[in-house]
Amino acid sequence: MSSNTPASRAWQHRAPELGDRLPTGFQIGTATSAFQIEGAARDGGRGESSWDEFTRVPGRILDGQNASVGTDHVGKLTGDVTLLRELGADLYRFSFAWPRLQPDGRGALNRTGLAFYDRLLDELLGNGISPMATLYHWDTPAALRGGWLNRDTALRFGDYAHQMGEVFGDRIDSWVTITDPATVMFNGYAIGVHAPGQALLFDALPAGHHQLLAHGLAVQGLRAADVRGRIGLANVHSPVQAATDREPDRDAAALYDLLHNRLFADPVLLGRYPDPVGVFENELRYLHEIEPDDLRTIHQPLDFYGVDYFQPTRVAAGPARVVRAAGATDSRPTDDTPAIHRLPFHLEAFREYPVTGFGWPNAPEYLPVLLAELRDRYGDALPPVYLTAGGASYPDRTDVRGAVTDLARIDYLAEHLLAAVEAVAPGGPAEGVDLRGYLVWSLLDSFEWAAGYSQRFGLVYVDFTDPSRPRTPKLSYRWLQQVLASR
Repeated sequence: MSSNTPASRAWQHRAPELGDRLPTGFQIGTATSAFQIEGAARDGGRGESSWDEFTRVPGRILDGQNASVGTDHVGKLTGDVTLLRELGADLYRFSFAWPRLQPDGRGALNRTGLAFYDRLLDELLGNGISPMATLYHWDTPAALRGGWLNRDTALRFGDYAHQMGEVFGDRIDSWVTITDPATVMFNGYAIGVHAPGQALLFDALPAGHHQLLAHGLAVQGLRAADVRGRIGLANVHSPVQAATDREPDRDAAALYDLLHNRLFADPVLLGRYPDPVGVFENELRYLHEIEPDDLRTIHQPLDFYGVDYFQPTRVAAGPARVVRAAGATDSRPTDDTPAIHRLPFHLEAFREYPVTGFGWPNAPEYLPVLLAELRDRYGDALPPVYLTAGGASYPDRTDVRGAVTDLARIDYLAEHLLAAVEAVAPGGPAEGVDLRGYLVWSLLDSFEWAAGYSQRFGLVYVDFTDPSRPRTPKLSYRWLQQVLASR
């Protein structure tokens, strides 16, 4: 089956059953990112980000859309926190907009930006919702020329983290330093479908390393500020398999696994980069040039490890050959980008699974595979784990009554949640992983990067045709509300 809207498996009627099966103390929440939801792009002294610049380049964003208004979270803050409270969310993962707080990426923090986040934290804490704050979710200040190719950006990020820790360190329960550096490096610097739009292929590796260095410096900065909250980062992970048992396909899959998974987990958890895949030694030569002091900085003790999981990946040798629909450019390479055709691998479809709106395989069976891989690779070096983002886009529409009946999303969330908690239970395939919680991506429909507003991940529907951005809780919101109430 390969429909974008698979037949429902009736989880909409089984919320209490799922609530009963969630472990005591297992936290459920939602996640968002600043650039995607905040809007107010020119308000309060906010500086430009790399994504503001990227959205102005013709042809970069589907239908020429931008995030200058987004979901207008800045204007609707109180109502959005009310949605979280009424949902029954235990925690909320949001991101600070670096350009709103440091318009030039350096120097004193912007008072207007601080006031907005001060208010957000007040609202969350006042409603009994635990704040999980992300310092960076892809919106690099445009003033930092060179972005993550410039080592100085990592130094600036460490300074920014320390200042944020000094201001908010007594009110934030969990800190995420950086989100999905693999996606930033690959989509933004290797193939050019995300900001800043560079297509450097393997010469993009410094952008990955500098993000990891920034993470290490941020952990040091937060600890120097004596923050009371836990500290971690969020890496997007995907279990990888070769398309066939042919050696070229196995080599290509190993390369993709290294670039997507191990390149960003090994240095953080083990203090070293993975050994390059033999046949790709030359492409990965940059990894031999890393200073040992950098690795010591990156390898900081962590309180938790965030995992963003959306899909497994099947990899074959050779460049992409098939052109897919425009707009499917969020977190995986597409086949309609020139740089794709210069890569030594391409992705193959999982035709045995239904797909989401992005064309991603809906494969909850692979979440236990991923958790077991993390346990087996990192052992005692793996801290407690949060699934810091998981969810699905579907072509949601309001019906004549104004309701959104998103049965496919309900099934997706139920089956991924159940797969996760059963995987780490006694006798499960990932027994031994200390899994603490699951955060749904996302609370709200929002600007989905290069796909504009064409992909909807939210539990809450946002009408982007209306300047006031009205919200409508979807059936999935009401269902998750019942799950959480029945624990």
